[in-house]
Amino acid sequence: MDSSDLKKVLRYTKKYLPLIIISILLAFVCVAATLYVPILIGHAIDHIVYGKVEFDMIRNILIKIAVMVMITAVCQWIMSTINNYVSFKVVRDMRQAAFEKLQILPLKYVDAKAHGDIVSRIISDADQFADGLLMGFTQLFTGVITILGTLGFMLYYNRLITLVVVCVTPLSLFAAAFISKKTYSMFLTSSTTRGEQTALIEEVLGNEKVVKAFSKEEEMLEKFDEINERLGKVSLRALFFSSLTNPTTRFVNNIVYAAVGFAGAYACINNNMSVGVLACFLSYANQYTKPFNEISAVVTELQNALACAGRLFELIEETPQPAEAENAYVLKYAAGKIDIEDVHFAYTEDKPLIKDFNLSVKPGQNVAIVGPTGCGKTTVINLLMRFYDVDAGSIRVDSTDIRDMTRESLRKNYGMVLQETWLKAGTIKENLTMGKEDATMEEIIAASKAAHSYSFIRRLPDGFDTKIGEDGGSLSAGQKQLLCITRIMLSLPPMLILDEATSSIDTRTERHIQNSFKRMMEGRTSFIVAHRLSTIKNADVILVMKDGNVIEQGDHEALLKMNGFYAKLYNSR
Repeated sequence: MDSSDLKKVLRYTKKYLPLIIISILLAFVCVAATLYVPILIGHAIDHIVYGKVEFDMIRNILIKIAVMVMITAVCQWIMSTINNYVSFKVVRDMRQAAFEKLQILPLKYVDAKAHGDIVSRIISDADQFADGLLMGFTQLFTGVITILGTLGFMLYYNRLITLVVVCVTPLSLFAAAFISKKTYSMFLTSSTTRGEQTALIEEVLGNEKVVKAFSKEEEMLEKFDEINERLGKVSLRALFFSSLTNPTTRFVNNIVYAAVGFAGAYACINNNMSVGVLACFLSYANQYTKPFNEISAVVTELQNALACAGRLFELIEETPQPAEAENAYVLKYAAGKIDIEDVHFAYTEDKPLIKDFNLSVKPGQNVAIVGPTGCGKTTVINLLMRFYDVDAGSIRVDSTDIRDMTRESLRKNYGMVLQETWLKAGTIKENLTMGKEDATMEEIIAASKAAHSYSFIRRLPDGFDTKIGEDGGSLSAGQKQLLCITRIMLSLPPMLILDEATSSIDTRTERHIQNSFKRMMEGRTSFIVAHRLSTIKNADVILVMKDGNVIEQGDHEALLKMNGFYAKLYNSR
């Protein structure tokens, strides 16, 4: 068991300390009432065994037993409610912390991790941890208090027999401790493999059309079967070893029970103990050993819970993106002047991508970025939006380094349409107003007409109030891209980024949209990433990139006259 993870869990329970104290007090009451019942039963037996049967006394004893049982039941119900509340609140807080951390993690963390594994940590691992924590709260308190209370009562009645019990019991603890050490790493492996399986399922579901198009169903099945088989083996191994705990401790407990019975019978024969006290002692021996079984089961479950909590804490404790300075500049409405000076950047240290990148963009200029796949076009966009920070050099907007301004204000000044569309589950209207939530219906209709999405939106069952599923549901790729273009035309920020913004749209509609783009880009600094060079002929500046470097720069006519790399790209279309 990782003690550091346990300490982290305890920190999350601090705010619920009053409720935990109440639960412990209730556990004391439950245990006291439960331990008092065997004494009453012993007295009842003595009233039956020795002399005549005293029914009045037995009736009074039975009433007391009934009262104790009622008190125990009520206390257990309240305690269970409190434990459930605390457990689920703690898990809620941890899940909230994990999701909040996800919002401030650098983009490179999300890019480097399987999305399904992240989902598994926040959902599945949190649920597994909740189950283990609930069992810990419910059984650990009562178990420990029962052991201490029973031991006290047994010492009061007969120290010799109590000594026999105490001497044999450690065998149970040693067995449980030995097995629990072995099972922690197994449960951690099981949790990691489960995350791997979730990642594969999420990946296949998100790209089902691609899987079917390339007839990869069998390959995906084989991969899933391999992970599933591995998960089955590691889970079975963990459960097998953890399941040894209970029978082992039960075996030791039965030895304790037999030892108490033998020693107690011998004491009764020698008139050192009554039959009622022996019955009480046997009941105590049972109650004393039973919590060891429960605690050993709790320890086993906690191995799994802490293994899952460890994976969740890994996410919570990931290094967030650099915090913004307290006096960070808030960019109100950018003029659009952008200066890029001596920028170096690499996704991994051993593979530099952009080197000595320099560019000066005047307000309102249209800058096109072209080049072969992997040359760094999208990377430039990531740096402009500050999804990644430069390794060296600087990017300035209106003469202010973007690292000295708030990310939110910087990104609000950009309108971005990517080749990969993103739409949330909700209505068409909710998706269009993400950048301008106070937009009027007239503005929304005007923007949709400018983006040429109005015609297909009004044909939908409920028009702008039509609900769509995650990532656009059944809408075509072109329709989804039109909605994203409409979203930008509605908010109209001072700077634009168009990364293959019309790649999924038919040629006729694209021509209309290009005219709308021209009107939209007037007076706005724009960056256009395009593979179809015909769409960027009118750009003020064309950057030709290769291997992370700008190898040519100028307008369309000037670049053709250079007869260099751009001319080859243009003439090869």
